[in-house]
Amino acid sequence: MTSTAKSSRSRTRHTGAAAVALTAAAALLAGCSSDGTSDNPLDGEKAETGTVVVGSNNFAESTLLADIYGEALRAKGLNVSYKHNIGSRETTYGLMKNGSITVLPEYNGALLSYLDPKAGQESAEAVNEAVKAKLDKALTLLESSPAEDKDSVSVNAETAEKHGLTDASTLADLKDIAPDLVIGGSPEFQTRQQGLKGLEAVYGLKFKSFKALDAGGPLTQAALTQNEVQAADIFTTDPTIVKEKFVVLKDPENLFGFANVTPLVHKGALPKEGVDALNAVSAKLDTETLLDLDAQVQLEKKDPLDVAKAWLKSAGLD
Repeated sequence: MTSTAKSSRSRTRHTGAAAVALTAAAALLAGCSSDGTSDNPLDGEKAETGTVVVGSNNFAESTLLADIYGEALRAKGLNVSYKHNIGSRETTYGLMKNGSITVLPEYNGALLSYLDPKAGQESAEAVNEAVKAKLDKALTLLESSPAEDKDSVSVNAETAEKHGLTDASTLADLKDIAPDLVIGGSPEFQTRQQGLKGLEAVYGLKFKSFKALDAGGPLTQAALTQNEVQAADIFTTDPTIVKEKFVVLKDPENLFGFANVTPLVHKGALPKEGVDALNAVSAKLDTETLLDLDAQVQLEKKDPLDVAKAWLKSAGLD
């Protein structure tokens, strides 16, 4: 799925950690919405009647997708508000269940792994059916897009050169060298099946240590670039892969499963025209398009709301 790494570099560890903690706390408490309003993304209050609340997890691609969903809904005349950068799935799923969020961009296979870590993933269609069977009764999935953004274990250029790793290399090729590598990712990556637990169970990988960073975001990207970690959980549509010459290791055992971008919806809170609008977005959004949109936001530093509106217009969905 998100999306989806910079560390504190030469600053002292205590100062860097404090700054990150204060920044994260401010973001969570203040909130930030694409329409310029300020709200608390964790307030847990249900939306006003007739308002569709679009949420996002705490990484750039999720914010972009939320803006695409929200503006597609607004184009159909629906009243939309945003709750951006809420946190990880462990937080947003609860807010979806209680109706604080109406719509959330999700990744079908990652969601299934969260709901049932032992579930197999044989096809996108089978994954969606399995998710629907496990979802809270208040929730449902809409149609998945062809766009896919998976977690991956990627290594930096220095590590790849040192150990002879290429684009053809797989996670199994890390088995002998993992004890010498520090791996980075979100705190949740350390305990998830689609994380360190699965990497050890499926591929026998035991790393030297784990460094808690963010969900494939600027902290992780920078830590990998600066060799503070040698391997990291990087989303496969992250444009820094090309820019920094990261090597994405193949996953032949399909540990990271499917990751099709899919709207998760609170039942009864989205009218038919809203369902149709989001399904139309899914029909138009593919991986190549998503990578291009991510690059505009993350490399060209364009406002995700502007990028969302421009793409919707180009796709005839505005």
